[in-house]
Amino acid sequence: WRRQSVILFAACALLLVQNPLSALADERQYLHGMVPAAVTSAAKVRLSMRTEKLDLSIGLPLRNADKLTNFLTEVYDPSSPNFHHFLTPQQFTEQFGPTKEDYEAVVKFAKANGLTVTGQFPNRVVVGVRGTVLQVEKAMHVSLNEYKHPTENRTFRAPDREPSLDLSVPVRSIGGLDNFIIPKPNARPKRTNTAAQASPSSKLNPGNNPVPQTGSGPSGTYEGKDFRAAYAAGVTNTGTGQNVGLLEFQSGFYQSDITTFNTSAGEPTPYVPVYAVLLDGYGGGAGSGNDEVSLDIEMAIGMAPGLSGIYVYEGVNTDTILGSMASMTNGPCYTLSASWGYGIDATSDDLWLEMAAQGQSFFNASGDDDAYVGAPSSPNSDPNITTVGGTFLTTTGALGTWTGETVWNDNPSPAGQGTGGGISTTIPIPIWQQGISMANNQGSTTFRNIPDVAACADDIEVYYGNGSAGSFVGTSCATPTWAAYVALVNQLAVANGQPTVGFINPAIYNMGKGSNALPYSSLFHDVTSGNNEWSSSPNLYTAAVGYDLCTGWGSPIGSNMLAALGLPEALKISPFTPTLFTGPVGGPFTPATATYTLTNKGTVPLNWALSATPSWLDASLTSGTLTPGGGSESVVLSVDPSATSLVTGDYTAEVTFTNTTDGVGQSVLVTLAVVVPPVITSQPSPLTLLAGQTATFNVGVAPNALVYYKWQLQGVNLTDGSGSDGYVIGSSTSNLTITNINTLTAGQFSVVVSNAAGVVTSSNAQLIIQSSKPVFQIQPPSTNALPGSTASLNAFAAGSATISYRWYFNGLILTNSSGKYGGALTSTLYITNVSATNGGSFTVVASNSLGTTTSSIAIFSPIVVTAPGYGLNVT
Repeated sequence: WRRQSVILFAACALLLVQNPLSALADERQYLHGMVPAAVTSAAKVRLSMRTEKLDLSIGLPLRNADKLTNFLTEVYDPSSPNFHHFLTPQQFTEQFGPTKEDYEAVVKFAKANGLTVTGQFPNRVVVGVRGTVLQVEKAMHVSLNEYKHPTENRTFRAPDREPSLDLSVPVRSIGGLDNFIIPKPNARPKRTNTAAQASPSSKLNPGNNPVPQTGSGPSGTYEGKDFRAAYAAGVTNTGTGQNVGLLEFQSGFYQSDITTFNTSAGEPTPYVPVYAVLLDGYGGGAGSGNDEVSLDIEMAIGMAPGLSGIYVYEGVNTDTILGSMASMTNGPCYTLSASWGYGIDATSDDLWLEMAAQGQSFFNASGDDDAYVGAPSSPNSDPNITTVGGTFLTTTGALGTWTGETVWNDNPSPAGQGTGGGISTTIPIPIWQQGISMANNQGSTTFRNIPDVAACADDIEVYYGNGSAGSFVGTSCATPTWAAYVALVNQLAVANGQPTVGFINPAIYNMGKGSNALPYSSLFHDVTSGNNEWSSSPNLYTAAVGYDLCTGWGSPIGSNMLAALGLPEALKISPFTPTLFTGPVGGPFTPATATYTLTNKGTVPLNWALSATPSWLDASLTSGTLTPGGGSESVVLSVDPSATSLVTGDYTAEVTFTNTTDGVGQSVLVTLAVVVPPVITSQPSPLTLLAGQTATFNVGVAPNALVYYKWQLQGVNLTDGSGSDGYVIGSSTSNLTITNINTLTAGQFSVVVSNAAGVVTSSNAQLIIQSSKPVFQIQPPSTNALPGSTASLNAFAAGSATISYRWYFNGLILTNSSGKYGGALTSTLYITNVSATNGGSFTVVASNSLGTTTSSIAIFSPIVVTAPGYGLNVT
């Protein structure tokens, strides 16, 4: 047996060193953003287990991104002739999906690198693959290591550098390389209230103490039809003809629990069928998160007991699950729900864009840890999903109607437990969220605010665990409730010859911002009491009238919301876009007028009225009547002469066109920017730099209402992007950055600052490219690697003219050789088929016409793997 073991280890050693270099460095494709930021500061604990199998998702970029943006703008614009003219998955793939050739090339690349292809999808956005850590490292040219997690008591896997692929076809992202974020269900059993929690005087929980529950489940818990009675009172739609999809990762369910729920809740037979969609090679079966899965299924059935089916998507990677949902090959699910926290990447967002284009609605729980401290948990701040918060609900009794809601906050100090909400630190505020007053809700006018809507998140009876039952809490409860509610909306729409409603945020924010005969208060239960404060966030956030960062707009009101979402508005306004008037103090203002055309796309006459016009704005018409198929009416807006007395500033108003026949209002944003001529307070400074470095110029301008910037080089306007004079960033902002400068970049830089009141040009800032022999900006780092893998050493030198590189090993000149080294004459040296002979010191000499410079010494150390008990070292 000893001899056989030695032979086995020797065979492993031979496998480790078989790794030919498939492409030179300059042919490789580098992917950015694939290394968690925590890697830079986290302590490296060990190498990842080389034989561990990983499930990855390779995402390809969509095509025609600009056209897709325009399409989505029109398809969600009520005034557009393309409003709600959604695409089928096949049409989306033809217009915006990756090409068949590119998709096949990625599949071929995976197989050529020893990876098993586990998933292919008709939309051609994601390829699912599986391989060992060692195979992944070779294919991606990385080393996978285990690092100490900064906030959790565990290690996390991550690559030590950005992955690179020997593949010419563009790749958008690679999911599964790291597990910095582990998918976690939000549902949790309800805990007993503490004295601190129950005290009305508690700073952390004022006004959130719930009254005893009045549901139809055991001990007054809510289940099944309770939510239908509260949020869809009088609604006859049951979801017939619609499916709901649930994102559940690797946690299945027991069908016996769903049957028990159906029986206990008195759901009609035949019961809603539930189907498991297994991905990433996952074999199914009820895992530790089956309570979450059961909860989601039961909440969906309770709100929509006539659904044609519920599809439970179970897999490893976010993008393979989303890719399957978007492809709709298992079942046409137009409402989708996720009650988990999980990691996302650029491909995830592309798939949500596809869903929006196809008329699918995606809801995600906002989380259960109260107000966000720092960045929101993933994926809640994404601008292409609807994020759902939680409430305490009270009703008139079992199967009773809604009587009240307050913010769900169940947080005895110090740990927070309540509806998640807050402000993204990176995602700009979407256009549909603009125009909301944030004066009383502590929200942002710059970044994405969370959540969007809410529903009951407390005291829900769940049947799970193959025979267990208990009361659960969390935004997990509210999210499938909303998804199933929108299934009712879609049923209503389809029955009236209309398409599904798709991404609901543009519609619900327009409802919330409107002021009309059917007001916001008749569409949403506005939750105005309570907060999601906790010990680490004692002052954020508090419920407010209208939108807030605890429950968004609130919960739906039965048939009113159903009709508002499901039946399209007959009054069409074109263009349905904001208007900007601007001019100096005292005028004149431009443009002179802005015209909105009103038409009736319905089947019966309608009356309309204009409201919320400020004193500085005039309108040619304020009301009228439109007949179906008849002529249009035009409302011409102009600045009132009294505006000449206004001081500098932005004056903004929401002008609402209301169909008084059905009470639906549509608001457009109108802004008057009164400006004074721009004044430069700090001039851009001259710079002297080396070729290859980054130049940054700044200009300071006195506060003003509306200012435009345009940077120039030698009097010629610059535009963002790559050119012969470097890569330009921020050419139309106050900060200009040019990377990789060269002699063509040298010259006089200035910026033209303008607005409607005047134009001013900065002084010239001279950029001088200093003559110099090479100066190293990046020194090659000491590193190590496993035998048989590919390692790289990187350096970068700035300096005059063209810089050449020459690498040395232990003082001897290196040359490119198959199976040994690549890139010996470039800034990046590749060591292929690492072995003990590669251990030693590496330097690189950078040269130009003015001289040479030698880098610091980088020590490369092959890792020695010892087989305990056999006296064998595999190097």
